[in-house]
Amino acid sequence: MPKKFDTPVVLGIDPGLTRCGIGVVRGPAVAPELIAYDCVRTAANLPLPQRLAELHRHIAAAIATYTPHVLAIEQVLFSVNVRTAMATGHAAGVVMLAAAQANIVVATYTPTEVKLSVTGSGRADKDAMMRLVAQQFKLATPPKPADAADALAIALTHLARARRDNLEHADLKQAIAHVERDAQRASHAGWENHPLVRAQTTTNELR
Repeated sequence: MPKKFDTPVVLGIDPGLTRCGIGVVRGPAVAPELIAYDCVRTAANLPLPQRLAELHRHIAAAIATYTPHVLAIEQVLFSVNVRTAMATGHAAGVVMLAAAQANIVVATYTPTEVKLSVTGSGRADKDAMMRLVAQQFKLATPPKPADAADALAIALTHLARARRDNLEHADLKQAIAHVERDAQRASHAGWENHPLVRAQTTTNELR
């Protein structure tokens, strides 16, 4: 049965074919709540199409259970190991397919963005990431396996990014409101009294 939450829920995904981390977090960013985490594994001896179908089934089930507002996934970057990179790319593709089928927004973040958001350093190692994820949720030990901790870190990154965007949007709205009020006052007192017009007039007189 789907779980209903009043505040935004983010499904974080650390894509992988052999191990795919899943982390479900509920906002807001200042006090996130850990809902669930898991790691989906597919058997290496199965044909690729079957492994992808199995992964898709698990992601679709997680979406149906937690009804997230956003699916946040780590961006697949170039790797020296081409085979691994291709497998990870396949996994990311079916994850995004499941999100699209459920009409859920997908947000992607680079590994550096995730490290910077969670630890404050884009060069943090995996142990530091896991410790800070555990601290964020007040856990006695870091979530395991590491893939699940990474998925939670990705979800936290999205909450932090969304909070920052909301604050910037609020600041922009406030700035526009100030300009509109100034313009309204100027229209009542005469256009020449508007601060911007006065500044321009002063500049012209000094030339």
